[in-house]
Amino acid sequence: MTPRVQVAPRCGQSASPGFPINPPVPSIACPPDLFRRPRLLAAAACLGVLLGCGGGDGGRTEEGGNRQALAAAAVRSAPVVGPGELKSATPIRTVELAAMASVFATVPELGVQAKYAVTTYRLTYVTKDGDGQDVVASALAAVPVKPAGRPSPVMSWQHGTLFLDAQAPSNTANESEAAVLLASQGYIVVAADYVGYGASKGRPHPYLLSAPTAAAVVDLLTAAKTWRATSGVVDNGQLFMAGYSEGGYATVAALRSMETTGSPHLANLVGVAPGAGPYSVTATMDAALAIVRQRSELLRWVAWPGVLKNLSTTTRTLLRDALVHEILPDDADVTLTTSFIDLYLADDTAALDALSNVHDWRPTWPVLLHHGRDDRTVAYSVATRTIATMRANGSTSASLTDCPVQPAGHLDCVVPYFSFLLSRAAGAARDL
Repeated sequence: MTPRVQVAPRCGQSASPGFPINPPVPSIACPPDLFRRPRLLAAAACLGVLLGCGGGDGGRTEEGGNRQALAAAAVRSAPVVGPGELKSATPIRTVELAAMASVFATVPELGVQAKYAVTTYRLTYVTKDGDGQDVVASALAAVPVKPAGRPSPVMSWQHGTLFLDAQAPSNTANESEAAVLLASQGYIVVAADYVGYGASKGRPHPYLLSAPTAAAVVDLLTAAKTWRATSGVVDNGQLFMAGYSEGGYATVAALRSMETTGSPHLANLVGVAPGAGPYSVTATMDAALAIVRQRSELLRWVAWPGVLKNLSTTTRTLLRDALVHEILPDDADVTLTTSFIDLYLADDTAALDALSNVHDWRPTWPVLLHHGRDDRTVAYSVATRTIATMRANGSTSASLTDCPVQPAGHLDCVVPYFSFLLSRAAGAARDL
């Protein structure tokens, strides 16, 4: 069992420092925050510091049951056809150790160095788009260059919102790409481009729609497993999942889908560590609306949750345009589906719960949330609502940790988030 170090929790923070094997110490609720234009990870990606996390090696939890028994029960499945089917695997490049070392040198506060050169591949696989139709999507696979036959843990990395297709993981695949930097630490990393990027560019990206978002991640895990089995890439049976901002949302959506369907990938899962994600789209939009009210004299008196459906068509159109402007920059070359905004403006909370929200359920695998109290891109109230709801549903495996820097804004907390993840990885992931 991974050693546990107990520390006094701060506001919103669990005392459990790693993927918890035992129920975590309850977090302390904190005041809500506001929202601002969600450029998400665009600026942070330029820093080249988007790494990932590790975790424990499993065991028995109060909720999760005997994972070793679950792993032993997993059997090799027949070749996959349809969602999860591997279509192709194409080598991209090998990123040398020195290139990544120069990136890590710019963020000494992480306290890590590149350990391996990394070979990258572009995988294509079948998943579902926002309309539920099969589509061929792409992803980046990044493999640390280790001695032949030496295994590695697998990390599923989910990227934040991107507005340019060129920034998708399989279109980047260089020393500043999160998945590559993570692989340099010893993980086999798979990073979905998501539908609407890479091989599926031109299709709308199903932004904050939980089912296709989860499918892009889970179907990649299936396809990547096939690829490893046929290419001689050896994993050690551990699976970790992490992501920041939209990537945090995608991570939680994928875990919920896996637990709901009894996915065979649960046999290998250690835990997930989402950062600053809009898990409650309703709460995220409430905070966005507060900002819109501050900026518009006309909307200040009429744009309130619960009365939006009663507004005139002209006013609702004005409000919708203002909210979309909070999301999409003028130079975007990808299309984001923003149907969740229409549902929100119609006060259709049932549809938002069914199609977008991923906070209201009972996770049984460890979920380590991380969020900044000053975050105005994805309000801190989203994280506190999520942890409170999960615990009200009976979860003892979810925890929330505060970003420790001041100010603790969305981009301010990118490096602390990865520092948090890397510290949780110490002594947990095997074969790094």
